[in-house]
Amino acid sequence: MVAMLIVQISDIHCGPMFNYGSFRTAMDEINALSPDVVVVTGDITENGILSEFKMAADEFKRLKAKNVIYISGNHDYKSTGYLLFKQFFPFNQVTEIDNAVIIVLSSARPDRDDGEVGHRQNLWLENTLENYKDRLKIVAIHHHIIPVPDTGADQITIVDAGDVLRSLVKGRADLVLCGHRHRPWRWRVEDMQVVHAGSVSCERLRGFFLNSYNVIEVKDKKVEAKLKIVGGDYISFEEVVKRREILQSTDISQCSDSLAR
Repeated sequence: MVAMLIVQISDIHCGPMFNYGSFRTAMDEINALSPDVVVVTGDITENGILSEFKMAADEFKRLKAKNVIYISGNHDYKSTGYLLFKQFFPFNQVTEIDNAVIIVLSSARPDRDDGEVGHRQNLWLENTLENYKDRLKIVAIHHHIIPVPDTGADQITIVDAGDVLRSLVKGRADLVLCGHRHRPWRWRVEDMQVVHAGSVSCERLRGFFLNSYNVIEVKDKKVEAKLKIVGGDYISFEEVVKRREILQSTDISQCSDSLAR
């Protein structure tokens, strides 16, 4: 039996568009939850430069989680940021927690906005999912593997999305966590949930105009994901889909007030 609390935060973007207030409020909220693991699905910095990594490392000292999994994003790999990332944030590709396993796919490539898993890493994914076939299997990646609504023209999924989706379904992954698009959403593919995070602290938002993060409860292989508005309420992903129409209102400030209550 798995009983676990996961928090997913994404797209922090330490730099010119970083919202200190949102990030620090989120850290206080997450610390109060005492999650088993926090998964940070990439774009910790805006431009991959040293000062932004230092800023991010200082801000993350506020987080008091038992386990934190850091994943690099395309913005982190700008300006040779890939040489800095591992100096500031530890990287573990496989993390076992009780009867669950969290598997990280590295999709960022230097100075590219699109992502790629690659043939060798995809074969590794298939073998790893097979090795953990008796556990609850969670896969985390920065780039989205399925396009997300309300994000405009999309040419920056991972370039080998079809191969990766086949491997995930074949390996019976239970949950996939993605970031990158700053738009919370959820898809279901066969028996697998694909949960996208919004941005926890960046001012650049798409389709959902509030900073947010995801809170995921796992009980005996049942996975329930909810959206948490920073400083506001929880919203189920069913409601996120329904309230998409609200967010198309011309009065965005009124929409935000409605959703935050």
